[in-house]
Amino acid sequence: MRALGLAFIGGGNMAGAIFGGLLRGGWPAETITVVEPSDEQRDRLAAASPGLRLLAAADASLAAADLVVWAVKPQSFVEAAAPCTPHVRRALQLSVMAGIRSDAIAKAAGTDRVVRAMPNTPALIGRGIAGLFARAGVTGSDREDVERVLAPTGNLLWFPAESDLDAVTALSGSGPAYAFYLIEAMVDAGTRMALAPDAARRLAQETLAGAAQLAMQSDDSPAALRERVTSKGGTTQAAIGVLEAAGVKDAFVRALLAARARAEELGR
Repeated sequence: MRALGLAFIGGGNMAGAIFGGLLRGGWPAETITVVEPSDEQRDRLAAASPGLRLLAAADASLAAADLVVWAVKPQSFVEAAAPCTPHVRRALQLSVMAGIRSDAIAKAAGTDRVVRAMPNTPALIGRGIAGLFARAGVTGSDREDVERVLAPTGNLLWFPAESDLDAVTALSGSGPAYAFYLIEAMVDAGTRMALAPDAARRLAQETLAGAAQLAMQSDDSPAALRERVTSKGGTTQAAIGVLEAAGVKDAFVRALLAARARAEELGR
């Protein structure tokens, strides 16, 4: 494969998940530049990932990058982009920022070769899933380069419309928080039933992880898998009955619709 020069604008958790995975897979550190204004964070990156080229501020050396990864906080994008954009116009642009539309990135970078990605936090352990959207100026080769760079974070799924990423944000971008919320509730219930907190947490975590793995490996629908566990008159039916009476499924759907609406609002 041809070597790619990468420039990360921002060196936080998501950027670290991407270039950390690349480095573990043998990607040459000298081809990766990270622009990170925080002295403390640059020190951490230097210790964790020796060989990276670390910059406190953008400079003309960014012009050598083939692909630029925008990984700053959305509210910092305009400020971070100003010193970078004169040097990165020839590069493919990849954004992992939530809420920043590709129009804004294309305008700032002076190119239509823009891909937006909506990853999630399991990317930190290589078990994430990211929704991707490519603008019209992105070539097939560009898509392959983006997939190479993001592959260490987990699975990737392309979408035909940028508006789809608002739903992706609601479903999978925010999704880990829903899983953690459920684990919280299960642990709370376990401790109320006199289980030790550590035991309750392990039972909850392993149960969710195993159920997710079973759902991924099974051809049956989630509803069919649920019904298989729910014996008539049994313990599971008693629990599901309480959830249904409380309208939990409808509330959950409304919650995701609210998250999508917020994503749309942030984008505007």
